[in-house]
Amino acid sequence: MSHYAIQKFIRELKQQPNTDTISNPYQTRQLATNLRFYLEAMLQIDGPKILLVGEAPGYKGCKLTGIPFSSGEIFQRFDHPLLQQLSQQIKIKDLSGENTATIVWEYLTAKGVTPLFWNSFPFHPHHHGNPLTNRAPNAGEIQQGIGYLQTIGKIYQPDIIAGIGSKGTRCANLAFPQRDIPAIRHPSFGGKQQFIQGMNELLRQ
Repeated sequence: MSHYAIQKFIRELKQQPNTDTISNPYQTRQLATNLRFYLEAMLQIDGPKILLVGEAPGYKGCKLTGIPFSSGEIFQRFDHPLLQQLSQQIKIKDLSGENTATIVWEYLTAKGVTPLFWNSFPFHPHHHGNPLTNRAPNAGEIQQGIGYLQTIGKIYQPDIIAGIGSKGTRCANLAFPQRDIPAIRHPSFGGKQQFIQGMNELLRQ
């Protein structure tokens, strides 16, 4: 069931058209395949199931890998078991680094934990006509992201859900109104220490 649900979910993601302000990485077959490997690997993880909801793919990160909160570099740099496993399966053309992904996986490798990452808007929002920029998803895009996040919730069945940054927290609250959603500071723009503090509090649960 889960394998079929993941494939159906990725088919739905592929339908989002590219526009002047949105790039859909999952229209690239290899990135859609990378995401499938990631989601299938996450279903095999032991321990408490944690779902962390961020903002949106960035042009140096998920847009190039297909995997939220990742970059090409982290698969070379960190010896986290999930990254080691995925590096044998996925294909990434660009191995550049991305600041948020580096901070996040440095922390997860040190702690030995493996949450599932998703975003309030699963496509790459950028400034008009310039795909090599990042912009925050708008209210309509976050609304659009609720259904995708709810599907991830059904597939993964998380024990704990938290938001990383205000957009991720807002989307998680809208998608799962019955759940308690802790808010964790996004690590970008000087938020690293508060991110670590928020994650430490979450893991103490």
